[in-house]
Amino acid sequence: MTQFINRKEDIVQEAIDGLIATSGGRIARLDGYPHIRVVLRNDWDRSRVALVSGGGSGHEPAHAGFVGPGMLTAAVCGDVFASPSVDAVLAGILAVTGPAGCLLIVKNYTGDRLNFGLAAERARAFGLNVSMVVVDDDIALPDLPQARGVAGTLFVHKIAGALAEAGASLEDVSVTATRVIAGTRSIGMSLDTCTVPGALKEDRIARGKAELGLGIHGEAGVEQVDYSDARSAMAIVSQKLGAFLAPGGNYVALLNNLGGASVLEMSVLAHELAHSDLAGRISHIVGPATMMTSLDMRGFSVSLCPATPETLAALETTTPLHNWPGVARLSKPDIIDLPDGLRPIRPLASQHPPTRDFLIRCCEILIAAEADLNALDAKTGDGDTGSTLAGAAKALIKAMDRLPLADHTQLYRAIGQELSETMGGSSGVLLAIFFAAAGDAAASGQTMGEALQAGLARMQEIGGARPGDRTMIDALEPALRVLPQGIAAAARAARNGANGTAEMVQARAGRAAYINTEQLRGQVDPGAEAVARLFEQLVAPV
Repeated sequence: MTQFINRKEDIVQEAIDGLIATSGGRIARLDGYPHIRVVLRNDWDRSRVALVSGGGSGHEPAHAGFVGPGMLTAAVCGDVFASPSVDAVLAGILAVTGPAGCLLIVKNYTGDRLNFGLAAERARAFGLNVSMVVVDDDIALPDLPQARGVAGTLFVHKIAGALAEAGASLEDVSVTATRVIAGTRSIGMSLDTCTVPGALKEDRIARGKAELGLGIHGEAGVEQVDYSDARSAMAIVSQKLGAFLAPGGNYVALLNNLGGASVLEMSVLAHELAHSDLAGRISHIVGPATMMTSLDMRGFSVSLCPATPETLAALETTTPLHNWPGVARLSKPDIIDLPDGLRPIRPLASQHPPTRDFLIRCCEILIAAEADLNALDAKTGDGDTGSTLAGAAKALIKAMDRLPLADHTQLYRAIGQELSETMGGSSGVLLAIFFAAAGDAAASGQTMGEALQAGLARMQEIGGARPGDRTMIDALEPALRVLPQGIAAAARAARNGANGTAEMVQARAGRAAYINTEQLRGQVDPGAEAVARLFEQLVAPV
């Protein structure tokens, strides 16, 4: 996969310098490139306990992104997924440690443990007071003698950082850090592996699978599980974590983006965590946010830490670091009534089996075409035409029992109302206008054909599109024009109109207006295709 990097050999140094350049002068680095890469606070006066962490790069914003007031004093950065050297760690310790001493916060990987441990021994030989804690929060491999350190490390950074900032002793900071580590549990899940700069991507996770319990260095998880949706994914993670929790007590959850999940996905996962089997035991949450990543891994992790009063007080202590999202109480959504005038006055429902069957048939046609229309739209737009129409069709089927099916005048308006509430994007608004205007025309005594033509005219007037602009109107307008001759004639006209859009190399409305000529050439407009398929399938035998 192509990445925004220069030379892979320079990626860590350039990333560190980019971080420093945009920190507003808050942080600096030691002079030691390329072998010593230490980021440290610019305002540090050595009067308090120093916190030093770090490890391999590729976990950004950890660890350098958490250097600042109330968190780390310094971060030692190795190559991607590789521990920094003993000299680099020692340089970090010597640069920030004063009479109050230094605490090293180390994730439980052999390289980190050895290099940080030896650096601590050498620092003590200089007469410095140095302690070390090792984070081992990962529960993915319960039989492993030494569990890995993963995103739960962030709890240690923040809680120990708050104490150190307040002037606590090294002993008190170390004891608290050890207590937090003992109570913290984490596990992650991913839909894809990460991409290491300069290396081929490993495609070990099959389609329809998710990897559970993978490490933050791209190492394989404990198992691959069937993946269906966010709810089932969070249920698996919650079940694994729940088995390791002590009876009673509340927890703080840390919902971490492993690097490649979108903000939208992470919010869905937060929703699922708030409704999971763990929800009753989670009082507060950190995130969802990108905190401890595995490069671009499309996954998430959940960490739990006992929500003691001391823990919450430390987590709630403010820090100016924007990478720390803060802690919030996990609560149910606060729902406020709609303003007056937005609750629609709905017509009385009525039954008319032929109309019901016809509408359901139309909806089923659009639902069946979802994948094809999305694929067509992906070539010239954002790939969601099929999903938008199918979603509206599903909503209309659910609303069928409250529609005035026996009163077609009111039915047009009711369909327009339903579409305005359930169908997103500009197409939803335009179709809502179409049906609302058709209802107004029918109420004035116009025939069905005349009413639909009136709806089309209003939609064109407000939307601004005309035949030839490469939109659904190129199929809808000719179809409605010949509809009095029968649905078969309308289907032929719609198909000819839709096919004609493939020769239109300039769109003057819709998202396709932003696409260049070569991308449009030979591609049927998805909205016009939807109209053509609808009429064609209505003609076809069921």
